[in-house]
Amino acid sequence: MRAIHYVTPKAGHKEILEVGGGESGLSAMLFPSAQITNIDIEPRYRQAACNNQSRVKFVCGDATDLPFPDSSFDTVTMFDLLEHVPDHQKAVTEALRVLRPKGYLLISTPNDDWKFPYYAAMQPICPKDEEVMAEWGHVRRGYSLLALKSLIPLTCERWMTFINPVTVLCHDVAFSKLSSRWRRTICTGLSPLTWLSYWLHRPHTKGTETASAWRKE
Repeated sequence: MRAIHYVTPKAGHKEILEVGGGESGLSAMLFPSAQITNIDIEPRYRQAACNNQSRVKFVCGDATDLPFPDSSFDTVTMFDLLEHVPDHQKAVTEALRVLRPKGYLLISTPNDDWKFPYYAAMQPICPKDEEVMAEWGHVRRGYSLLALKSLIPLTCERWMTFINPVTVLCHDVAFSKLSSRWRRTICTGLSPLTWLSYWLHRPHTKGTETASAWRKE
């Protein structure tokens, strides 16, 4: 959330399209006074509490075929979405079609430093990389900033990494094969180091994921 807050412009967000928002409610938290339309391919997410607020409209649909007129939204968000979409170019094209001029496309994705587990020494207690990608529905590993620039024909105004080489330890432990008791114990023990590294993290510190803001002319 800190990375997403950092890259998000402060004003001009009244009508928001959240693509693939599922049951997270992330855009509603990011824009507490905006009207949110959350489109997701899973119809069961319609029942989620975050999608039953008066200012949130849930639409069941496909990111590559958005059922909205051109230039319908001030801001389009795609948080941890593109790595799940086989035709990611079509998803981006559709997002830009429904985005108004001067509007922003906000994205978060794993980047080219993402791997699971991050450290080889963690492999004995973690699922295999391929298993995790399959479970999470990733069709690709992630995107370098250069790869995103080749996919999105807009200007990237701001970007920030998150989950750095220190905070990633708790990330890997949290998704390890250890029992829940051991995962909680280890993450609690690591918490002073994790919070210090979080506090010291700067926008372009090496990290395994990237949040970015792209402005449409």
